[in-house]
Amino acid sequence: MPPDTTAQDDAAPVPIGRRERKKAATRQAIADAALRLFLERGYDNVGIREIADAADVSTTTLFKHFTVKEALVFDREADLEADLLAAVRERPAGRSVPEALCEHALRHRLSGAGADPRFATFLELVNSTPALRDYHQAMWLRHTAALAAAIAEESGRPAGDPACTALAHFALEAPHAARAHPDPDRIITAAFDLLDHGWRALTRPGSEGERAR
Repeated sequence: MPPDTTAQDDAAPVPIGRRERKKAATRQAIADAALRLFLERGYDNVGIREIADAADVSTTTLFKHFTVKEALVFDREADLEADLLAAVRERPAGRSVPEALCEHALRHRLSGAGADPRFATFLELVNSTPALRDYHQAMWLRHTAALAAAIAEESGRPAGDPACTALAHFALEAPHAARAHPDPDRIITAAFDLLDHGWRALTRPGSEGERAR
């Protein structure tokens, strides 16, 4: 990730240093080599040493960037969390948190499909590999606490509010539930419609949820 420049609104972006650029390029080369080999031969048929050789790095260097083999397939986790929190914090006025998260989920899926013609093959790789399916779901759920905190801040609810935690958890589960369905967008939309209905009822002035605060 580039250095944080939000502290000075009018300042020019701070250039990324040569060392950071080199590290980012190496990480990308490793991830690209791993995905290419996984798509060609299958996840379980490719070893770490082969990936390192294909990226022209040592296995030690590879593990400095990716601590486990599964992480090689999902190399943008930090960026994904930032996008997720921005969907809540930067949503237009009048848009509920579940609506914003639904749009984010649909946009994330479609942007992946449009950005790389291999996306369908990538999804097939993940869905057909138990280790990758489990890692992907665990990766998403690791964002639960951060997402719940953002929801609480935006909704004026107390930190650690169980309703915010529940909404965050189920919002992150929704795309997983739709994975095997022939029309995932419809399932994602239906899941978030249900979440939105419950969230609006909970946060409506005079509701039990509001009175319990």
